Amino acid sequence: MLRSRFTPILGAGLLAVALLVGVQVQDAESASEDMEQVRKIEEAYEYITRSYVEQVDSSELAEAAIEGMLASLDPHSIYISSEEMRRVRESFDASFEGVGIYYEFIEGPEEADTLVVLMPIAGGPSDEAGLQPGDRIVEIDGQSAVGIDTDGVQSRLKGPRGTSVDIVVERPGYREPLDYTIIRDRIPLNTVIASYMVDDQTGLIKLQRFARTSHDEVRSAIRDLQGQGMERLILDLRGNAGGLLEQAYEISDEFLGSGEMIVYTESRHPSNRRQYRATAGGIYENGPVIVLIDENSASASEIVAGALQDHDRAYLIGRRSFGKGLVQQQFPMTDGSVLQMTVSRYYTPSGRLIQTPYHVGESDEDYFESKRALREEGLEADLIANGGAVDVGAFGAEVPDSLVYRTDGGRTVFGGGGILPDYIVALDTLAPALRTVIGKNLDNAFARVDLERRGDAFREQWEGRQTEFVRTFRLSDADFERFLDFAEAEGTPVVTTRPEGEAEDVLVRREALAVRSDIETRIRAFMARRLFSADAFYPVVGQIDPALREAMAHWRDAVTLAQAIR
Repeated sequence: MLRSRFTPILGAGLLAVALLVGVQVQDAESASEDMEQVRKIEEAYEYITRSYVEQVDSSELAEAAIEGMLASLDPHSIYISSEEMRRVRESFDASFEGVGIYYEFIEGPEEADTLVVLMPIAGGPSDEAGLQPGDRIVEIDGQSAVGIDTDGVQSRLKGPRGTSVDIVVERPGYREPLDYTIIRDRIPLNTVIASYMVDDQTGLIKLQRFARTSHDEVRSAIRDLQGQGMERLILDLRGNAGGLLEQAYEISDEFLGSGEMIVYTESRHPSNRRQYRATAGGIYENGPVIVLIDENSASASEIVAGALQDHDRAYLIGRRSFGKGLVQQQFPMTDGSVLQMTVSRYYTPSGRLIQTPYHVGESDEDYFESKRALREEGLEADLIANGGAVDVGAFGAEVPDSLVYRTDGGRTVFGGGGILPDYIVALDTLAPALRTVIGKNLDNAFARVDLERRGDAFREQWEGRQTEFVRTFRLSDADFERFLDFAEAEGTPVVTTRPEGEAEDVLVRREALAVRSDIETRIRAFMARRLFSADAFYPVVGQIDPALREAMAHWRDAVTLAQAIR
């Protein structure tokens, strides 16, 4: 959840908050000035309520005032209404019925905020339909969703299991909007969405977010993988936008030795300056670890990744993380709403500030644009200018001394916001045919109809044989031709040459054949999800995952780190 959408009314951005919250005057020398500002707020409130041309809703006025104050602070200090707080608690505590997305609002032009998919919940209806992080929902059931508020999202997207909702999304990089029909269902809230053996000695745990059960889920997954012979672990935090921070401390503790710092905070208030250290008895303190991160790994994910990197406990692969390193504390209001306000900043054990730079009072759109620019124009852009992947350490001479830090073992790591991995893997640029297949959800849809065609005998053939299916099942030439026929029948023409001006509207046969392996792998992944379970998707699609491929090629680096701490 980001900054709420309300903006100050009539320029009186601070008006009624003092009446609801009060002002704590902590500095005796500034008490007089503080009270003068309080009186100014009261006067503005009185003028508006008494003299404005129309009747003013005091509740909306108060919320606008609070929003105006918070907007002048930082991008992560927000106001949460009592109803929003109920939904926040629900998302951490229980299952519910709906479409299954985490979302945020991006501030748009003329105060028309856009609803953006932060991430679909793995195994939920939106994930099943093919929604992706970054999708902007612009239409819901034929009505514009531009400018929608939280109540509107809940009333139009949440609903009873089995009912449907039609949405239109704008996806970055796609010329035309994409249409989806999503069948509401019960939403799974497990945070470990995949846990499996990549090979006979490598385990992988994919953690989607940090909720109340995450630490227990990770411990359980590690034990299960150890029981299957795991000797080395990949912790996948890509796309993990964070959550409950105490879960990040506890999960980090499982990998670190007693007394090692996990993270510390700095603040102008001594009570908010804290250090979090590991305790003895972690479940995986010695084995080799690789952590995968990307631009959507934020907050709690960055605490874990930063701690393990600084203590040489893990080798990091991927792309610079989001850079959310401001610590919020919730201040409850009398009506059940909450001020979630920044009280300190997070630093990794080596002293790196996790938060990326921001400008006070900038809009959400500008805030995210600056983050995109950091990725596209910063250090990693130079490192991957020619595509592929590269070892970050080789470029230390190009980085200002102020951004150079050292791990416990003397390795070079870099600041500047977010966590920069040890080895950068370029963002995978999808071929046009693959963009069309994924954008139109053709792989998922074909998997469904193809399983129906194969019938019960096929399901019985593979029952209880998930590992064998992942490693051995392949589609035939005839299967791929059926897929192309299916795409045509679903409204995506299969042509020999791309028409002028066409982007994702057609499939060019030769282009599809060039990426046949990737398309078929995704189809097999969706088949595995339907045959076995939601998490069966990941072992298959991992076969074409560039970051995972790089991870498997860099165990020597991770093993070297693990041996050094023994």
